[in-house]
Amino acid sequence: MCGIAGYCGLDPALPHVVEMLGRLEYRGYDSAGVAVVEPGRPLYIRKDAGKLGIVAEQCWPASEGTLGIGHTRWATHGKPTMENSHPHTDCTQNIAVCHNGIVENHGVLRQRLMESGHVFRSETDTEKRGLPPALPSRKPSGRRWTR
Repeated sequence: MCGIAGYCGLDPALPHVVEMLGRLEYRGYDSAGVAVVEPGRPLYIRKDAGKLGIVAEQCWPASEGTLGIGHTRWATHGKPTMENSHPHTDCTQNIAVCHNGIVENHGVLRQRLMESGHVFRSETDTEKRGLPPALPSRKPSGRRWTR
């Protein structure tokens, strides 16, 4: 069963998010991940298939950002892999999303988004549902976005 944890405060978020995800371990999961916002820097993202401890070991050096989100996943769409682990990001890697549940029309959404130029990095339904509302209606052209 999936679980989502988030922290926004004065302390570094990463230890809080990892500790909260640890409290959800009894629910069962096959992958885990965290994303932390560090002002002026790219999103700090660590995720992998397997136990939370694998992800926690990847978190060094630790992020000092004070806003973070984490997820434990039980695969419903896509295999339990690092690519399918949450959080997922938009094409610019500026937005991170975690999602619980099943998106029933993910196939239709995926097809429409691919036709409009979006590139998917996972097999999950989250990438189809969670990110599109936040994405600009633009296509990538090399390293720059064009209308």
